[in-house]
Amino acid sequence: MILGLVALMGTLTMSAIGHDHPILGGELSNSAATSVADIDEVMPRMKALGLNTVLVPAYWELTEPREGDFDFSLIDRTIDVARREQLRVVFLWFGAWKNSMSCYAPAWFKADTKRFPRAMTADGKPMEIASCFSDNVLQADLKAFSALMRHIKERDPQREVVTMMQIENEIGMLESARDHSPLAERAYKKEQWAERYGTDDYADEKFMALSYARYVEHLAQAARQIHDMPLYVNAAMNSRGRRPGEYPSAGPLAHLIDFWNEGAPSLDLLAPDIYDTGFKSWAAQYAMPLRPQDGGKVRNRLFIPESRCCANSGVRALYAFGEHQALGFSPFAIDQASPQETETVTKAYALVRQVENLKAANAKAVQTTWGLLFDQDDRERTIYDEGVVMTCRHYFTLPWDPRATDGSTWPEGGAMLVRLGKYDYLLAGSGVVVSFKTPTEQQQTEPKQLGEDGFAEAGAEGASPAVARQRFEGKRLGLLSVDEVEIGTDGTMHYLRRHNGDQTHQGRHARIGVGEWKVLHIKLYAY
Repeated sequence: MILGLVALMGTLTMSAIGHDHPILGGELSNSAATSVADIDEVMPRMKALGLNTVLVPAYWELTEPREGDFDFSLIDRTIDVARREQLRVVFLWFGAWKNSMSCYAPAWFKADTKRFPRAMTADGKPMEIASCFSDNVLQADLKAFSALMRHIKERDPQREVVTMMQIENEIGMLESARDHSPLAERAYKKEQWAERYGTDDYADEKFMALSYARYVEHLAQAARQIHDMPLYVNAAMNSRGRRPGEYPSAGPLAHLIDFWNEGAPSLDLLAPDIYDTGFKSWAAQYAMPLRPQDGGKVRNRLFIPESRCCANSGVRALYAFGEHQALGFSPFAIDQASPQETETVTKAYALVRQVENLKAANAKAVQTTWGLLFDQDDRERTIYDEGVVMTCRHYFTLPWDPRATDGSTWPEGGAMLVRLGKYDYLLAGSGVVVSFKTPTEQQQTEPKQLGEDGFAEAGAEGASPAVARQRFEGKRLGLLSVDEVEIGTDGTMHYLRRHNGDQTHQGRHARIGVGEWKVLHIKLYAY
């Protein structure tokens, strides 16, 4: 069955891509799989880091070094080693474009600019960007990509290893918002684009978005007919106030989704590559909400194929899975990252696996999930859940931790918060603190600064005498128990230790310190 249109509307599931769990991924750096020795060395390391999926480039220049002469030795080695290591693979087709440029096209393609023309700026300067309006460019790219898909089907017919395919990489125009080559100009005039949308950079970007999408659709349709698997394209974000052409414009960006959906309906996903600050905002743009006209289906499920690999990667992954039920998360160049950076990914993925174990054992056990992600500026979130008000904060908002005020930048804190039932929650993460109140208690609470011992801080000189207070109404919530647990592969919670006293601020909150990675099982009671 063709997955494209159905999956695009939000029904793409874990089982549809051959995963029983979310994609706990990592993308290799651009030159990490350019030899058999590279593959043999890097894939076992990825397994040791706790990944279940590796995103691996498939390079056109190495696949078809001479026109019509294909070499799939690197593809074969990747599949074989991944199978041995019990890893899944998502191949990234570095074909006509990679980060806008045509740098991974074969030498025979690059050198023949008459046969394979380049995009041009408005003043006629050719760029190292193949023109998507050239049928010769399309047919050469399509021929190589189709050969790759046929070969993957031969090597992995049941999709036991290769589970998804990325078509091209960060398509987009640079220097100019659109292609001004003779072929492009003819298409532009034929579409009567200026009359329909205007002539500014943003209208030009829309023209290129539709044109790139139509090009990709040819590859997507061929892939469907050869070896049907989920297909996606990835986008470089339009950040930092840049205009089209100053970033890779016209790619599969959230503000261009309608043009990409029109031009490439066979795609399953549009995926963001998130490197800049504001992770939550970028993720939200691609976890597209329900709309009445979509028949109650999500328009685009969140999958993050590239994210900056850093010490905050782990908590960002937890946020994406908790808040948006992301299909997957993948730090870029994880093979080159430091142990301090990869450690957070390993520990976060271990927590995600535990939550997934619980889901797999009892589909009804996990009722609702939220994602928490905090930093020095965005440090608190209030969640309302059926008679429970949860105030969630960065761990360094606690007044006694000296790291909170020593002048250093706070590491991000994040978690998956999971509702198991009434007054029953899981907190899986690092660097967060959560308190629980009834709505009426929340309305009547007077904020007070308490020390680590739970006593009020010293009052200021000349403090006003106590005044009469209104009588408290309603009930309060307390911590019945906070247990640190580990969830086994069969979904069973294994008790590790009870958190109480100083570890819960004498029953005031549940918390996981910065640098700690834990699962807490929290039960509440009303009084």
